[in-house]
Amino acid sequence: MIEINDIHKCFKENEVLKGVTTSVAEGEVVCLIGPSGSGKSTLLRCINGLESYEKGSIIALGKRVDAHAKDINERRRDIGMVFQHFNLFPHRTALENVMEGPVYVNREPRASARKRAVDLLNRVGLGSKCDAYPSQLSGGQQQRVAIARSLAMSPKAMLFDEPTSALDPELVGEVLSVMRSLAADGMTMIVVTHEMSFARDVADKVCFLHSGKIVEEGPASQLLTSPKEQKTQDFLRRVLGVSAKSSPNEAVNGCG
Repeated sequence: MIEINDIHKCFKENEVLKGVTTSVAEGEVVCLIGPSGSGKSTLLRCINGLESYEKGSIIALGKRVDAHAKDINERRRDIGMVFQHFNLFPHRTALENVMEGPVYVNREPRASARKRAVDLLNRVGLGSKCDAYPSQLSGGQQQRVAIARSLAMSPKAMLFDEPTSALDPELVGEVLSVMRSLAADGMTMIVVTHEMSFARDVADKVCFLHSGKIVEEGPASQLLTSPKEQKTQDFLRRVLGVSAKSSPNEAVNGCG
């Protein structure tokens, strides 16, 4: 469904992506892990056409993604994106936030858009919060509204950029639960995350990025428990909080 071939991306003199190549099959869940500044979020933004790239190609659903292309908005409709921060319209209710895209972008009749928005809010466990404004919702609830809003555009794939990083620890689970449900329903997903237990349980493939490159990729069960590369091993030890003498396998198997 998504082919990423030799992507290079620079911000002035800083090369953030240095030849990233990978692919995502239909229905596959791929988690991108790695230290801050490794290029994970930039890669997602290139896939969604929010950033241009200097070299390489991204093919999504058979068409090239180019931030400067005239049809880039059509590509974005096919690939939804959920950000770290919820970016909800503060003056609109949860229901209105979910309806916004279908009504104003897709020109969908308000009646059908409203019905689908209610269904989506029910799906993410917020059917009782249709009339609530973002300021009346917890962070976890706002992020679930953001997921419903993205789903309202009927995307073929979803990108998640550390969707739980701005949440208090007790709210993380409710968002991950929705994402697990989407994965179980066969949604194609690329997820930037530090939630190793989620990656272990849900991902088909994990890519470890470091300094703008994919250092190692493979099945979640293999990479998270028996990584081959030293940089991957070092990162997992740090993020899982285990000593250098312990193996990542011990910690990941013990995660929630």
